[in-house]
Formats: sequence, C-alpha cells, structure tokens
Amino acid sequence: MKNVKDHFEEEAEEFDELIRTLIPFYEKMINSLVLSLPFHGKEKIKILDLGCGTGTISQEVKKRFPNASITCVDLAENMIKMTKTKLSIYPDVEFVRADFRDLDFKGEYDAVISSLALHHLQPEEQKSFYCRVNKFLKEGGVFYNADNILGSTTHLNQVYMDKWVEFMLNSHTQEDIDTIWLPRYREEDFPSPLRSHIQWLEEAGFRDVDVVWKCYMFGVYGGKK
Repeated sequence: MKNVKDHFEEEAEEFDELIRTLIPFYEKMINSLVLSLPFHGKEKIKILDLGCGTGTISQEVKKRFPNASITCVDLAENMIKMTKTKLSIYPDVEFVRADFRDLDFKGEYDAVISSLALHHLQPEEQKSFYCRVNKFLKEGGVFYNADNILGSTTHLNQVYMDKWVEFMLNSHTQEDIDTIWLPRYREEDFPSPLRSHIQWLEEAGFRDVDVVWKCYMFGVYGGKK
C-alpha cells in the first residue's frame, strides 16, 4: 500500500484528467454508482466514501442528494487536499486521512461507497473487508463499489486487457503503457473475479446483491444490509 499511497500523493493534482485516460467510460461508471443509491433526492442521509480520491464521487453524490452528509476517507494527504478544495462549498462534508482498513464505524451510515480502491488489497483482505463494511451500515443501508475486476476465464481476462490497452492508446504511447501503466497494474493491483465479489458480499450478509454496470475489466456492484 505504500507504493499506492506514494503514487496517489504524486498524481493528486493531475488525477482528474489522468483517470479519464485510464478508465473507459469513467463518467458512466461513476454515474451508475450514484444512481444506485436508493434514496429520495431531499433525504438527509449519511454517506461514507472510502478511497475518495479527489472527491469526484462525493461531488456527484452532493449534486443528487444535496442534504447528504459525507465522510471522505483517503490514504493520501494530497488527495484529501484536492477533495477539500473540490467540496469546499459544502459545510456537511468531513475529511479523514486514513487507511480504510483501520476504520471502526459501527452502524453509522446509510450508504458506503467506494471507487477504484478495493483492488489494491489482497483478495483475502477484500473478502474480509465486506464484513467490516456491513458493520459500518445502518440496517437497510447499502454498499456500492466501482472497481477493477477479473473475468471468469483466462480468455476473457485477455480480452479485457486487450481492450484496456486499446483504450489507453487513445491518450498514451505504447512505451508509457508498457513501462508505466502495465507494470504498475501488475505490481499494485490485485483484482478478483466479479463472481467472487458477489459471493463474498452475500457471505458478509448483504442481500439484493447485483451488478449495476460493467465494461470489460471495470464494474459497479453492491447490495443492501
């Protein structure tokens, strides 16, 4: 996680632009996550954003749910600084710099959301993390995650990788992809099959588990406590 933190510290200022060159249909992915939250637009809800990055997802949540109070958590100090700037117009947002594996909230939130963070944990940590997230939620609360995933077969994973490289070539050179982005993926990312995530969520006590959106190696999924 130290390498992950260091990269995020370095890339915070350019992250919003960079992420759109690395994640296909990034806006659609985030929109799908926000649309999954089953609340009325004017409800006073409490939301926990794990791995908030520069605050893009929380900003979209505030647009749809202006009365929501949000706790933004990220490992990188510079990411938190960017989030504070982006969400400075909102008085009901708090910011926590922490490793979300160390958090201990109990039944406090109506929703927990996360994006492009969980895949940095080892698979066994991902599985146990869902049990912890369940404890963060009020009864009837929801968890939705937008993340990097694996397919169910070697063939599909190769297709996913080929399509990802094809997308990155729109903005990056082949050399940069081969020397920066693919090595970083292999060293720092530990995605799990989508079917495993669904199983782990159900084993953690979530119900109505579903896949909201998927495009090759990226997906949005979650369920209700």
